[in-house]
Amino acid sequence: METVGTVVIGAGQAGLAMGYYLRRARIDFVVLEGNDRVGECWRKRYDSLRLFSLPRYASLPGLRIGTADCPNRDEMANYLEQYVDHHQLPVRTGVRVTRLTRDDDGFLVETTSGTWRADNVVVAAGMHSVPRWPAFAAEVDPSTRQLHSLEYRNPSQFADGTVLVVGAANSGTDIALEAVKTHRTVLAGRHPGQVPVDIDSRAGHLLTPIVMFLFKYVLTRGTPMGRKAIANAVRNGLPLTRNKLEHLDAAGIQRVERIVEVREGKPVTSDGKVLDGIGTVVWCTGSDPDHRWIELPVFDEHGWPRHERGVSTDVPGLAFLGLDFQYTIASASIQGVDRDARFLVRHLRRRGAARLARRTTDQPIPVDSR
Repeated sequence: METVGTVVIGAGQAGLAMGYYLRRARIDFVVLEGNDRVGECWRKRYDSLRLFSLPRYASLPGLRIGTADCPNRDEMANYLEQYVDHHQLPVRTGVRVTRLTRDDDGFLVETTSGTWRADNVVVAAGMHSVPRWPAFAAEVDPSTRQLHSLEYRNPSQFADGTVLVVGAANSGTDIALEAVKTHRTVLAGRHPGQVPVDIDSRAGHLLTPIVMFLFKYVLTRGTPMGRKAIANAVRNGLPLTRNKLEHLDAAGIQRVERIVEVREGKPVTSDGKVLDGIGTVVWCTGSDPDHRWIELPVFDEHGWPRHERGVSTDVPGLAFLGLDFQYTIASASIQGVDRDARFLVRHLRRRGAARLARRTTDQPIPVDSR
């Protein structure tokens, strides 16, 4: 068993931002990463993925990513590896956490490489790990190939016939625009709205700093405007950022209503249209956290952590980082984890000072034996 002040679980952008500020605060910590390489969370995404953010906003604190434009999937993954080396962060790769519990002496973090004891644990992993499938997906004709957006890599995975992409948000429209180059493509789902400018244009670049400021400092859970915006985003999703309806229409993608059932093996839309000739269904229907290894009473009835700005409201010393809308609209983004990580480090410093004060107070008063 190894002992450390703070265990950070996950070496994605959230875990590494936390590590950066822990290092600056001189707090004893280790970062545990289940994959054999830092950045694998990005390498497992679809091949053509390209971020929405310019280098300034696609960078973690203390090191700018070395790209001239919005980085792609592999550039982001390689940057995270470089970030660990540049800041000499204590990251242990190939160490998957299998169980998190707590006793009177602190947390027990059981892994595939042994057990760690810690005063604090920051969970920065598992936020989007479990594909969310509609129940009626099991009724689709067995001859139709089905995959979730978390499994999608490139068009070589498509079977012959029409590709049906279910879910019209950013990932869904990305995949549809790629699929239509080689297959007839149908996109099903409600339009979530769209950013009114081309984010890759000069106007988009000029507006980016304003938008990022709003997302990080105005649209928060601490402001009425922010609470309303977050509630709307939870309910309806975020708008299309790079893709636009005109792009979908110009590419020849057929847009239909939501898929609400499967009838005789065929998907059916909310307006009763039965879709024939579907060879592949790509379900872009979201994902859920995988926190089954956390054996602590910290989750609500929907399986989400109960927290205040990432700090568990049930178990002292436990925190989460990288949650959707943890405090701001931007919380789950590369830029958003920066502010949330700084808040958590301040919390851990205050917690450490309070624990030290309690230990000092509880020590017996020495007796003068002279």
